[in-house]
Amino acid sequence: MFQPNMFESHHHLLDMHHKTPESEMGKNRDEELESKSGTENMEAPSGDDQDPNQRPKKKRYHRHTQHQIQEMESFFKECPHPDDKQRKELSRELGLEPLQVKFWFQNKRTQMKAQHERHENSSLRGENEKLRAENIRYKEALSSATCPHCGGPASIGEMSFDEQHLRIDNARLRDEIDRISGIAAKYVGKPMVSYPHTSSRSLDLYGPQSGLVVGLGGDMYGAGAAGDLLRSVSLPTEADKPMIVELAVAAMEELVRMAQAGQPLWIPTSDNSSTHEVLCEDEYLRTFPRGIGPKPLGLKSEASRETAVVIMNHISLVEILMDVNQWSSVFSGIVSRAMTLDVLSTGVAGNYNGALQVMTAEFQVPSPLVPTRENYFVRYCKHHPDGTWAVVDVSLDNLRPTPITRNRRRPSGCLIQELPNGYSKVIWVEHVEVDDRAVHNIYRPLVNSGLGFGAKRWVATLDRQCERLASALASNIPAGDVCVITSPEGRKSMLKLAERMVMSFCAGVGASTTHTWTTLSGSGADDVRVMTRKSMDDPGRPPGIVLSAATSFWIPVPPKRVFDFLRDENSRSEWDILSNGGLVQEMAHIANGRDPGNCVSLLRVNSANSSQSNMLILQESCTDATGSYVIYAPVDIVAMNVVLSGGDPDYVALLPSGFAILPDGAVHNGGGILDVGSGGSLLTVAFQILVDSAPSAKLSLGSVATVNSLIKCTVERIKAAVSCEDT
Repeated sequence: MFQPNMFESHHHLLDMHHKTPESEMGKNRDEELESKSGTENMEAPSGDDQDPNQRPKKKRYHRHTQHQIQEMESFFKECPHPDDKQRKELSRELGLEPLQVKFWFQNKRTQMKAQHERHENSSLRGENEKLRAENIRYKEALSSATCPHCGGPASIGEMSFDEQHLRIDNARLRDEIDRISGIAAKYVGKPMVSYPHTSSRSLDLYGPQSGLVVGLGGDMYGAGAAGDLLRSVSLPTEADKPMIVELAVAAMEELVRMAQAGQPLWIPTSDNSSTHEVLCEDEYLRTFPRGIGPKPLGLKSEASRETAVVIMNHISLVEILMDVNQWSSVFSGIVSRAMTLDVLSTGVAGNYNGALQVMTAEFQVPSPLVPTRENYFVRYCKHHPDGTWAVVDVSLDNLRPTPITRNRRRPSGCLIQELPNGYSKVIWVEHVEVDDRAVHNIYRPLVNSGLGFGAKRWVATLDRQCERLASALASNIPAGDVCVITSPEGRKSMLKLAERMVMSFCAGVGASTTHTWTTLSGSGADDVRVMTRKSMDDPGRPPGIVLSAATSFWIPVPPKRVFDFLRDENSRSEWDILSNGGLVQEMAHIANGRDPGNCVSLLRVNSANSSQSNMLILQESCTDATGSYVIYAPVDIVAMNVVLSGGDPDYVALLPSGFAILPDGAVHNGGGILDVGSGGSLLTVAFQILVDSAPSAKLSLGSVATVNSLIKCTVERIKAAVSCEDT
């Protein structure tokens, strides 16, 4: 049986004392807190003796003597968190109650925390002013940059890395301003304001010799101010709402018929020993002549349907789909970001029946080589008379303030039928029209097969996540297995930490429009792409400059073989350069479903390097019919002891890295793997590395080169190892 203090036999850890939650107190009470114990005596009669006309007595505070305060101040400097024994001893020496001592230390810690925050805020304001002045200086330097040799205007290759990124940001902001000005002109009738443009193509940094190529984009992990303005313009007006309701009702009717219809609407076909359904376009247009209008030029239709039985009750499934945060979390591999813009109806009878929400979402495949699909749509939930629940999405293109529609959702969603013993039957329909010309060639067979964005991927992800949630709630954990965590609190905390790690990885590995990928040029699809971000004031991430690097490539090895190799701790030393060939041992294990590959593990690396000795790694591996992930992050041993004891995992700093393993097309049985689409794997490798612990530091090209070398070396090791195993 695994115990929370499992590391005490290997390491000398400090005792982790339980901290009582401390309430925030105002600045104007700081001095008062020093002189009052915080104990309050409320003497109010109760029961039959209570007099309704008697006023409650005022709270009485016990004021400490100067000697008592000095003694406790002195003790606080040595130990701000005394345990029960220390508090009793101190109270005996000072003639106080242990509870008075406890409250005095609580209040003192709150006071110190408030003072520290005020000092920190002041420092941050000063740093912010310094950065603003530096930004102004850079802009002035750019406007008057001259060549040091000829005196003419400076070329791109003669600018610094920071100056070049400023130029790129300026170009992006001009594009955003022009686009939003056009939207504003459309809605309020004002003329457009035009700004001088720079080229929107990729820009070479440091001349042709360096090979650095920078693409335009936005900030990582969230859109900028322009995106916020765009979302605010997208809110429906009162005049639009009746039309939205009518569209949602029609979409619900279409979804139900699409989910339940057979031939000739859905035609079964067989391909490579697998059977799937194809939507007959002509029959669809005859059956649903109204819809959301004809298909725009340049878009292709993608339609798919999938059925599964999942281990979750129907009410919980509806709540997940109608809560944007739960929906984004459960489908984090598909939904890179989502937001509810407006709630037109919250439902009736205390549930989501009749709920209507206007939403925006971005859907992704975990690779920088596949553009994301942004949708602006209404989501409608209905409880049908036969007991079935249905949730449908349909695009609001006529309300979307963009001149070009690159993809839109025809009625898509799912029917949920209650089954015995907490199970549910789900019929999922995905029907979209999309411009997929920007998808890289090696990912085309995957996208065309429906495994990239189709119903099969949504259902496979839902099935796997339902098993994960059932595992988190399980109470009958066998106690005899080695490394298995049996403590319910420890399991819950560790699974919550792993969930945050997976969500962070998935949010940063795709081609989201909020990312600024810089391509380190190579010879093709396997180019390494990097981006940087500053991490500040986030307890879940280490502070400083974080460099993310990712690359995607095809290998002629089945996805299961690649997944098993990467998740196995015994083969980790074959590819993990940072472990320095040390022995990797599994210290903790939580099974997440029927497949043994679905699990959360805590690994220990016994490295010869003293600085990395006894390093811990949190790892989650998950797999289904449409893809697999192996995601990991180094973790602090003291912090993990707290988590395994059931402590709050939100304050554990994580920088996730890992792998996304996808099939290169539809599933193939038999035959050799000769080319893309014949049964090989599409592997995305992504690293996050803290290159400087100071958020205000400048990124050096040396750091970029180091990370580039690290990821390329890792890729070569993986290719060599799995190819050798496969022969």
